[in-house]
Amino acid sequence: MPADEHAPPVPPVPPVPSLRQRRRAVATQEIVDAAERHITEHGPAALSLRAVARSLGMSVQALYHYFPDRDALVTVLIAKAYEDLATAVQTAADTTPPDPAVPRFVIAAEGYRRWAISHPERFQLLYGTPLRSYAAPVEGPTTRAVRQMSMVFQRVLFGDFTPEQLAAADTRTLSPAFRARLEHRPADDLATLPPPATALFFSAWGHMHGLVVLEVFGHTAFLGDHQAEIFHMAMCDLLTDIHRRIPAVRIPSSQERRQE
Repeated sequence: MPADEHAPPVPPVPPVPSLRQRRRAVATQEIVDAAERHITEHGPAALSLRAVARSLGMSVQALYHYFPDRDALVTVLIAKAYEDLATAVQTAADTTPPDPAVPRFVIAAEGYRRWAISHPERFQLLYGTPLRSYAAPVEGPTTRAVRQMSMVFQRVLFGDFTPEQLAAADTRTLSPAFRARLEHRPADDLATLPPPATALFFSAWGHMHGLVVLEVFGHTAFLGDHQAEIFHMAMCDLLTDIHRRIPAVRIPSSQERRQE
């Protein structure tokens, strides 16, 4: 019987990892898990390959077969923390039952806050005092993970607006020098935003992140159980202010204007 000419091509079967590769993957994951436990118990600054190796009953020399130095392990830990945080934010925004009174941005921001206060040591690894002598690889996994996070918030903040509306956003008076910098910034996921929207994005990020940092580092503990209420109110007000600056009426694109 002839084969169906219109059938979709069968995707190639990925090669099965060898026994050695599977064992290496398991050992690498055990090391990462042990390092995360060490950070949770002792804080990011206390991280060392020797301590991680000791907790696993292995020598430092054996650990070097998986991570050549501390920076390589730290890079994996930071990237994983960003990915876990982004997943928590995205999950909150996508799985919370729709409520017209609570926009997705606010829900996503509350997911960000919950992850941070549930994992304070890993949050400090991301946003606390930089580890001495550590430098993240340029355009490496930590950079990609940060972009993943920014894209989540970009969608919930500006997803309902056209590029033309975002370009017409009221940012009061961006200086010519700042606007030029935004227009010629290096290519990344934020490069899809017009300069006014980029400025609003960083302003929103600073307000949201600043409140979370204050709480994680204990500076708003005097508010007790009302910290969540303050955060919710602040995020609602922040979103209202940002959306007030974006024209509500759809603005025709340059191509549409040429066709008129």
